[in-house]
Formats: sequence, C-alpha cells, structure tokens
Amino acid sequence: MSSDRRGRCRLSAADNRPRNPSGFTLLEVIVALAIAGLALVAMFQAAGVGLYSADAAGRVEEAIGRAQSHLAAFGRVGAIVAGEQEGDDGGGYHWRLSATPLAVQPSSIAGRADLATTLFDIEVTISWRAGGRERSVVLDSRRFGATTRSP
Repeated sequence: MSSDRRGRCRLSAADNRPRNPSGFTLLEVIVALAIAGLALVAMFQAAGVGLYSADAAGRVEEAIGRAQSHLAAFGRVGAIVAGEQEGDDGGGYHWRLSATPLAVQPSSIAGRADLATTLFDIEVTISWRAGGRERSVVLDSRRFGATTRSP
C-alpha cells in the first residue's frame, strides 16, 4: 500500500487479494455437491440390493421349511407309493413330490411272500416366481416303505 501526496492511500494490484480468505468458491461448492450426490446414489443402490437380497433369502428359507414339512408328512398317513404328486402350497409356492423305488427286499416273515420292503428315493421341489424368474428349492431323501409284491 502506498500513499500519495494528499495522504490518501492507494491500493496496488498486489494488495487487491483478500487478506483473510474465508469460505469456498462456487466451483468448490459444485464439486462437493456432485461428490455428495454420487455418494447418495451409491448408498440408495446398495440399500436396494440389500432389501432385495433379504427378501430373496426370506423366500428361500420359507421354501425350505415348506419342503421339509412335505418331506416329513410323506408316508406318515398312508403307504408310500411310487409316482409323482403336486399341488399349490399358497403364497405363490408350488410343490412337487416324486417317489422312485430304488431297491426291493422280499419279506422274511414266514407265509408273507407277497410283502416286501422297498427303499424309495423321495424328492420334494418347492418352486415360486421372483424377479421375473422361476426359483426352486429341492430336498432329497431316502425312505423305507412296505409294498406288496406281484406273484
């Protein structure tokens, strides 16, 4: 800073700079807002993926429970019969149960040559639609059942 003859102060170009810079420039604010916006978009996408994954895991868990229930009930009420059964399980789930004989052992009971013990392969499939695709859970087990043999 210099003074002229009249005692007035004149500012030179070097003195035009602010002495105490406080605050941000407009460019800095715009860049910060853009970064914050990108971070928010990423967070919302991650939250959406997390919610979808939690829903999918819940549906799989429910399907496994339903399959275990069908598997436990099969053959408890009546004789195990080879073949397939299917039906609607409610809640958008569909079930299919398949029983295939694997091995037959003739009865060792005297006078009962018409009876046999059969090992069955039991497969329960629970299916549902999610995300535009068919999803399914398959449980497989083996079970003994008494069958009558053809003479």
